[in-house]
Amino acid sequence: MIINIRVDHTLADIETMENVSKDLKELFSDLKEKMDIREYIEINTCNRYEYFLYTNDYSYEEIDCDNKFVIIDYNDDAILHLFRMSSGLESMIIGEDQILGQIKDSKKKSEKEGHCGKKLDAIFTKAIHVGQVVRNKTKINQGSISIGSAAVDLAEEHLGDLQDKCVLVIGAGKMGTLVAKALAEKNLRAIFVANRTYYKAVKLAEELDGEAILFDNLEEKLVNAELVISSTGSPHAIINKKRLMKIFDKQVPKKMIFIDIANPRDIEDDVKELGIDLFNIDDLRGIADENKKLRENEVIEAEKIIGNEFDLLNESFNLIEINLILGNLRESMEEIRQRESQKGIVKLSNVDAKDIKIIDVMTKSIVNKIFYDISENIKKSAKNNEEDVIKMCETILKR
Repeated sequence: MIINIRVDHTLADIETMENVSKDLKELFSDLKEKMDIREYIEINTCNRYEYFLYTNDYSYEEIDCDNKFVIIDYNDDAILHLFRMSSGLESMIIGEDQILGQIKDSKKKSEKEGHCGKKLDAIFTKAIHVGQVVRNKTKINQGSISIGSAAVDLAEEHLGDLQDKCVLVIGAGKMGTLVAKALAEKNLRAIFVANRTYYKAVKLAEELDGEAILFDNLEEKLVNAELVISSTGSPHAIINKKRLMKIFDKQVPKKMIFIDIANPRDIEDDVKELGIDLFNIDDLRGIADENKKLRENEVIEAEKIIGNEFDLLNESFNLIEINLILGNLRESMEEIRQRESQKGIVKLSNVDAKDIKIIDVMTKSIVNKIFYDISENIKKSAKNNEEDVIKMCETILKR
C-alpha cells in the first residue's frame, strides 16, 4: 500500500503550513510505530510538506487524523498526486520546473539514508520521467516563472520599476539563485547577496555582477536597501523588529519592501511596526492565478499524458506480479510432474532408460501445454485488471 500524507498551499497559508508541519511529523512518527513502514520519502519545499510511505500492513484501512489541513491519499490517488506534482500541476506557480529537481533531491536523500526501496524507487523514477515527458510534449513550462521570479514581479507591483534600486538578497540556495537571476535583468543600482556559507554568496554575486556580504553584516546593507528578498533554509526567523531597530530606531525613513519566500519564514511580522511593507508566499497567489489561466490548455494536455503514463505503470507492476505468480506456478507444476512420474515408473514393470525418457518427454509436454493455457488466461486477466483471478492463483499456490 502506498500512502501520501501532506499539507500544502492548496488548503493552507504559510503560517498554517508551519504549524501543521509539526502535526504531520507526529503523525508520521506514530505511523512508523504502529505500521510496518518498509520505505518512505520526505518532500519539503517552500509550499508543501509531504511523506510518501510504502507498507505491506493493510490493517489500517483509513488513517485517523483530526487536522483538516492534512491531506491523506492512498495507492492510485497517492501516485497520481506525485505524477501531477512532478509535472508542475500541483505547484502554486503552474508549470514551474523547480519541483522536479526537488523530487529528485528528496529521492536521492532517501536512498542515501536507506529509506527508499524497490517500490518507491520505481514509482519516483516513473514520476520523474512523467515530469520530463510533460515538459517535452507540452508548453506547460514555456516562459515559466518560478516562486523567485514571481517575488520580483510582486516587488515591481509595489515599488514600480526596479531600475536604479538597491536590492538585498538573503540566501544563495536554489530559490535565492532564481530570485537573483530574475533581478539581474532589472538594471539595478546595486545588488547584494548574503548567505551563511559565504563562498556561495560570492559565487552568486559574481554571476550577477553584485557584491557578497557576510551573513552577520546584514545591517550594513539593510540601511540602503529598498527591496529585501529572503529565502534561507533557517529553522527560525533571522530578521525581526529588534534587529532592525539597531538601524532604524522607531521608523524606517523611506519606502522599503521585504518579501519572505522561505518556509519556515525568515522575517517576523513585527517588522511592519517600523513601517516596512512585508509580503510572503501567500501574497504570490494573485500572480499564480494569472499564470494558471495562461496555461489551462497545457494543463489538459499534461493530464492526458499523466493518465497514459499511470496506466503504463500499473501494467508494469501487474507484469512483475504476474511473472512472479507464473514462475511459482511453473515450479509447482514441475514438482508435481516429477513426483507423479516417479510413482508411475515404480508401478510399471520392466521399465528401461528408454521408457523413462519417453515418460519424461510425454509428461513435460502435457504440463507445458496446460501451463501455456493457464499463463495466457492469467496474463489476460491481469491486463483487464481482474484482481479476483490473480488473488485466486496466489491462494492456490499457498496451499
